[in-house]
Amino acid sequence: MFRKLAGLFSQYRGLRREIYVLFIGRIVTGMGSMVWPMLTMILSGKLGMSAQDIAELMIAAGLVLLPANLVGGKLADRYNKKNVIVICDFISVSCYIAAGFVPLGPATIVLILIAAILQSMEHPSYSALFADMSATRDRQKAFSLSYLGMNLGLVLSPTIAGLLFKDHLDLIFIISGAAIALSTLLILFFVRDISKEPDDGGEAVYQQERKAGVFAVLRENRILLLYVVIAAVYGAVYSQYSYIMPLDMGRVHGEDGALIFGTISSLNCIVVVLFTPLFTKLLRRVSEIKKLLAGQALVGTGYLLFLLLLGHIPAYYCAMLLFTWGEIFATLADGPYLTKRIPASHRGRVTGVISVVSAVFMGAIEISVGRLYDKAGSSAAWILIISLLAVSALLTVILLILDKKVYPKLYETDTPPERSETDD
Repeated sequence: MFRKLAGLFSQYRGLRREIYVLFIGRIVTGMGSMVWPMLTMILSGKLGMSAQDIAELMIAAGLVLLPANLVGGKLADRYNKKNVIVICDFISVSCYIAAGFVPLGPATIVLILIAAILQSMEHPSYSALFADMSATRDRQKAFSLSYLGMNLGLVLSPTIAGLLFKDHLDLIFIISGAAIALSTLLILFFVRDISKEPDDGGEAVYQQERKAGVFAVLRENRILLLYVVIAAVYGAVYSQYSYIMPLDMGRVHGEDGALIFGTISSLNCIVVVLFTPLFTKLLRRVSEIKKLLAGQALVGTGYLLFLLLLGHIPAYYCAMLLFTWGEIFATLADGPYLTKRIPASHRGRVTGVISVVSAVFMGAIEISVGRLYDKAGSSAAWILIISLLAVSALLTVILLILDKKVYPKLYETDTPPERSETDD
């Protein structure tokens, strides 16, 4: 058994040294990621906001984040990506630590929002770095490692946040800031070479650098616009996990809902850690779109189980298991799909555009779900969420048909094999 486990993790060998440093940084950041899993609980349980009030606040925050995503994408493609990450992180660290010392209220929300803006601005740089430093054949492994690192750190942080929520909320902010600071120092001192990885495989033909604008690139690759819509709808639906679920748990279980939600969030991370290496290996020859479609089906099944058995605590953990399997499938599809089909020179900007479109969809869906939740109850809100996920899955089927025609070289079987640990 130990030999099999070692075999699963050995698939990550042979990547660039800097990818492993970023992986460790993701672990450390995840250890302190306590604010966002508890944000809905903070707004509803501590500040007394209704579901619609929370949705409207998220809309306002989303509007502020729109230009931040675009600016972050442009910075990623034009300037040193490492420096963008470090500068953004140090500002967000200051905001989180300050939030731990000011009285809970409007000032806290403003500080969290500023931190969110900076974290959004650095996201395109993070994504582009993982793509830049991995050849196309290793792209899934690189993004899988990034995802695994974040969730290794997140295993205990939501549960700890749930324990601190009632009497020591200030520590949640301070610990989050300290963890991001440590992660930033690791990147600052140990990520030195950020040059692009040489990529001579046949699959890299669609990644040749261009001097056109980002919207010109998207117009020339219109199928990517369909993917942007799919990713936006799926992302908005996925985010309801940290919005409607904690609202329901707070309504049904009172203050104990925070601890329950913290434990199922930790289960989410444990399942990611246990199954991501396995799914990465098993699905390495499955197309990204098929992975995404399977992920949507599993997420929808998890949501449906939660809705049908609301109030039965053991069912939450079963629902979270299905939901997390779906999350893994979709995550393994996302980064590799996009980076294989866009010029390397536009990775940051395209990521920024997708973030903006996702924010618009997320805001519209959250305000609709929040109003429906307040007026018609939990069941009506969940039915809307599951219906939107079904629409996203239908669009994914259409994408699967069209993608083979537009990017035929990505479906050829004579591409170079994945790099093994002996290649270096």
